[in-house]
Amino acid sequence: MDLKVEPMDIDYDQPPPLQVFAHTSTLHGISHIFSYEKITAKCCLWVVFFLSSLTFLMYVCVDRIQFYLEYPHVTKLDEITTPIMVFPAVTICNLNSIRFSRITRNDLYHAGELLALLNSRHEIRDTHLVEESVMEVLKSKADFRSFKPRPFNMWDFYNRTGHDIKDMLLSCQFRGWPCRPEDFSVVFTRYGKCYTFNSGNTGAPLVSVKGGMGNGLEIMLDIQQDEYLPVWGETDDSSFEAGIKVQIHSQDEPPFIDQLGFGVAPGFQTFVSCQEQRLMYLPAPWGSCKSTPPSSDYFKAYSISACRTDCETRYLVENCNCRMVHMPGDAQYCTPVLYKECAHPALDFLVERDSDYCSCETPCNITRYSKELSFVKIPSKASVKYLAKKYSKSEKYITENVLVLDVFFEALNYETIEQRKAYEVAGLLGDIGGQMGLFIGASILTILELFDYLYEVRFITNLYGCFVINISLRICEVAIHQNLLLHYPSQYVKLKYTTIQMFGVNKSCFY
Repeated sequence: MDLKVEPMDIDYDQPPPLQVFAHTSTLHGISHIFSYEKITAKCCLWVVFFLSSLTFLMYVCVDRIQFYLEYPHVTKLDEITTPIMVFPAVTICNLNSIRFSRITRNDLYHAGELLALLNSRHEIRDTHLVEESVMEVLKSKADFRSFKPRPFNMWDFYNRTGHDIKDMLLSCQFRGWPCRPEDFSVVFTRYGKCYTFNSGNTGAPLVSVKGGMGNGLEIMLDIQQDEYLPVWGETDDSSFEAGIKVQIHSQDEPPFIDQLGFGVAPGFQTFVSCQEQRLMYLPAPWGSCKSTPPSSDYFKAYSISACRTDCETRYLVENCNCRMVHMPGDAQYCTPVLYKECAHPALDFLVERDSDYCSCETPCNITRYSKELSFVKIPSKASVKYLAKKYSKSEKYITENVLVLDVFFEALNYETIEQRKAYEVAGLLGDIGGQMGLFIGASILTILELFDYLYEVRFITNLYGCFVINISLRICEVAIHQNLLLHYPSQYVKLKYTTIQMFGVNKSCFY
């Protein structure tokens, strides 16, 4: 029985999948490149336009990515008014750390060379520079015949011989109300025994409810120049200046007055107008601030002052096996000999040269106070007699020893200086998306279309097409290969390769 195959109308001009995708995709331009027509000049121009746009797009995307990887930031300044503000801590130090009248014979025996009063043989130095009254006192104290030295402690020495706030403070007012020496807490610095007003250690810090003069701290001090050590040489404990050192800082920050303080001279009233500044920095990679909790055993809050003090303490303990009086910790205090031969030289070297050892990062949140200073002469000719009578001093003494310090807020507002990220991921994606839309008319969904096309054509169709078409063709070949190949050989081959084109599969699937 002969099988007879009727001729069939088969559409052999089915477009390839790429052309179909080009005409259905939301990607602009490719429908003109992969058109159903033959290649023309118009098609070539569209290829040039599309590739040029794609090149510009890649250039802009690379530029935006490079800009993002620079992690830029901007600084925002703002001024905020508030009805109440915490008054800062005010630390004051007399520039003379040791009162001459408080030095005992035992003090002179142990620390006389450190203070440059005696030489290494416990003899008075440079007697021709000594005033007669000072010389008499010094001779009586420097008589070490049949003297038996007692134990000596540097902390006790500085605490006992330092200037007493009860003797220095002539008058004190805060917001018009009187304040007392008890309102000042003792703190030790490189200037010895100092005092902090409004430290916050004994309770909540004081506040200001109004700006301007008379609404802050006003103190009158006697610097007691008659107690200053005679200067016969240059040491770390001798002072060529007369006056006090002042630092205005937050309650969370320990004073670092030898480097951050400003001087106030006797014979003047100094007005210090302050404005609080709150600085907010960014951590890496946008900035370089320290955002991790402090690793110090001595300070609860991290600050540059706390970091420096902590670092200097560790440096001295490592190099001198002792610490100075103003340093925290439980290491033993340095002796006068170690002060002179090790502690002072090591600390001076650390401060001036070895900056790598104490690398203190900026904290991410800082409260500091900008200051504007102004001065007037005090006392006036009209008031000098009254002040001399009031405090039982001579007019010359009042002129040489009395000063007034007035610290207040300029206004009840604070300034914020904040670093902000200038370019984040959202901005990067927005820029790239905008450029994609501008140059090639694409979006995220267009990219998903491309991936979807590649996935279906290159993987699913290839594997599934190979399997189905091979099975189908094998069945067809078994069933009709004899008659089909015999009567329509050319149509069979053409049908085979048309199927290959439609499914985008490899020719090797059929062999």
